[in-house]
Amino acid sequence: MFESRLDIPAHTRKASIALLQARLSDSIDLEAQTKQAHWNVKGMDFFQLHTFFDGVHAVVEDYVDTIAERITALGGIADGRVQTTARASTLYEYPLDARHGESHLKALSAVLAQFGKALRGDIDAATELGDADTADLFTQLSRETDKQLWFVEAHLYD
Repeated sequence: MFESRLDIPAHTRKASIALLQARLSDSIDLEAQTKQAHWNVKGMDFFQLHTFFDGVHAVVEDYVDTIAERITALGGIADGRVQTTARASTLYEYPLDARHGESHLKALSAVLAQFGKALRGDIDAATELGDADTADLFTQLSRETDKQLWFVEAHLYD
């Protein structure tokens, strides 16, 4: 860890960095999965969903940056390498056979729900550590993830 005048104890910073790194790996995977949907959607709703998935991607891309910057602010090294992400992500693997909009929407809703659940666990863990700022970051991301999940799932109803 890098030295800092930050008034958060080193053991708390290390534990928060570990939580953040786990979500960084997941968010990088989630970012790639939104692009997978964007690039590969087919069917009657192609243009609407192609554009929609790009918007979800933009939101998730902000997650990646926000999480990585918090890691470095705490004195850690944000590990965004592809190898680390592939090894550490806890998200469902994106189905390569997804073609039509509904299959992409179902795949994205599953990983968004999974990511949101992990964030809520991280809120509690960061709170227990006494790192209110990291807990707040996770709360912000959780709220936005729930919103994105709502947007995705809204497409699945008649």
